[in-house]
Amino acid sequence: MPSWAEHAIWWHVYPLGFTGAPATAAGAPVTHRLRHLESWLDYAAELGCTGLQLGPIFASESHGYDTVDHFRIDPRLGDDRDFDSLVARAGDRGLRVVLDGVFNHVGRSFQAGERWFRRGPGGYEVFEGHHGLVALDHAEPAVRAHVAGVLDHWLARGASGWRLDAAYAVPARFWREVLPGVRARHPEAWFGGEMIHGDYAAYVTESGLDSVTQYELWKAIWSSLNDRNLFELAWALDRHDRLLDTFVPLTFVGNHDVTRLATRLDDPRHLGHALAVLFTVAGLPSVYYGDERAFQGLKEERAGGDDAIRPAFPAEPGGLAASGAETYLLHRRLIGLRRRHPWLHRARTTAEHLTNTAVALRSRPAPGSGPAGEEVVTLLNLGDRPHRFPGLREVPPHAWEIVEEK
Repeated sequence: MPSWAEHAIWWHVYPLGFTGAPATAAGAPVTHRLRHLESWLDYAAELGCTGLQLGPIFASESHGYDTVDHFRIDPRLGDDRDFDSLVARAGDRGLRVVLDGVFNHVGRSFQAGERWFRRGPGGYEVFEGHHGLVALDHAEPAVRAHVAGVLDHWLARGASGWRLDAAYAVPARFWREVLPGVRARHPEAWFGGEMIHGDYAAYVTESGLDSVTQYELWKAIWSSLNDRNLFELAWALDRHDRLLDTFVPLTFVGNHDVTRLATRLDDPRHLGHALAVLFTVAGLPSVYYGDERAFQGLKEERAGGDDAIRPAFPAEPGGLAASGAETYLLHRRLIGLRRRHPWLHRARTTAEHLTNTAVALRSRPAPGSGPAGEEVVTLLNLGDRPHRFPGLREVPPHAWEIVEEK
């Protein structure tokens, strides 16, 4: 992993939704909506983030994951000049830009020879039953050359890395063949993959990726809070710590594919508990745009079911409702804590004084990765009564506190 990534905290944005782009690209003229993001760069920097993790920005048929041209900015978002401007202005604020690479499948109108696509008894194979998403054949040398060319092209234009969509559906050996040449030309580039299930550590080892998404921890955070079962969280954190022997996962409590945290939690008083866990355990954390303002949004399995979690943002931060200010300030506080303790990137966390509704999470630097003696202790109380943590302090009902020790 490049050294800069050890300090990465992403503001994750889905550009087509954020900028209010039309739902389909058919007949859409070039409209410079990507510039809309430039008005939010100071906001991301002031939040404490160090980079933008962008959703799809390349020419596609509709939602961006049905790519038709990996070398062209989606006309609904603009053109190369808009991309160059965004990267330059982000860089002026110390923000890196990571792009979303959709290389497991493409849109139906993607132009390539038949050998590029996997075929089954009924014709072209598709991704998870979606007729409009045609699966690429990753055993085909032309596909490997194409993907390497796309990665090279946008890294050369200023991107710092890639989030590789649906990596779990791509053979690990494909990345093992593609990435070494790209890394040789761009040694500071970072590559993370989307993994929803499977053996995370084995995939990282076999693929050569730097990281993959930690969906297991994401689920445990909100589920343990809703069920008042912090044993589930402790179990997930134990597994999380074991992953650190191989890689540092991408951690999150919200993204473009899931119901928003503020909607998912049964008790809104526990929102801070989830964020305290995210920012005091190891990982590469990201904040999905709007979550820092406690946006609501339910994902539904239907056409248009993602619209509620991929909303448009106003022209500038002043257009946001004041009701989200408290959650924004909480994010700033916790991100500030994390940046004061950069060793949290690889921290080892143990669950102590554990009950169904109370836990003390003690995070310490991994051996050789931080100052000896430092620790951060996160106290969570989900109960209806104050809880006394022995040797520490009493925490009010449905509250949380963080203790920093040196």
